[in-house]
Amino acid sequence: RSEIAPRSHAELVLPMADALLAEAGIGPGALDAIAVSRGPGTFPDIRLAVSLAQGMALALDLPVITISSLAALALEAPEEDDAAILAVIDARMGEIYAACYRRDDNGGLIALDEERVATADTLQLPEASAWQVVGSGWATYASVLSQRLTGTLDSADGLGYPQAAHVAELALREFKAGRMQAPELALPVYLRDKVALTLVEQGRA
Repeated sequence: RSEIAPRSHAELVLPMADALLAEAGIGPGALDAIAVSRGPGTFPDIRLAVSLAQGMALALDLPVITISSLAALALEAPEEDDAAILAVIDARMGEIYAACYRRDDNGGLIALDEERVATADTLQLPEASAWQVVGSGWATYASVLSQRLTGTLDSADGLGYPQAAHVAELALREFKAGRMQAPELALPVYLRDKVALTLVEQGRA
């Protein structure tokens, strides 16, 4: 299930999960793990997602699998084996969350660098002959980011968002590899500890 619903996630997510289980014809007792996008992203959304995952996992006595929202976002890019993928989310306050990937032979992802928060004009990217860019960071900073790419731009989608289906797809790989954790150890990843600019930083003081 996927829906863009600002400030309505808390009301929608559990009924959506119930509807999904009903459609699949299974109950909560048939689940083996709870997967969640652990960030980076907006602070309230990350906290809500991880809290809900922890609550469901504790109630059902299940492990949790945390997945990077940037990795899930990268799977929104077209499937081209030879292109590097830049997943980039508008972090507000003049910054972006970014990470680079390449698809492996099995449709998964190979990380080419670390997740980070940076300004678009200081973003350091690995060398690649071709690029695909996906995420809201492109919608905001396309002109700047295009200058940071070292190769050709094969595709760009500034409207892409991390999708639950891709979180589940990546989580299944982690589950098969035995990489799970207790609910209380599933933590959000913010990449920064600041959520707003001061009046001075905004130039309003």
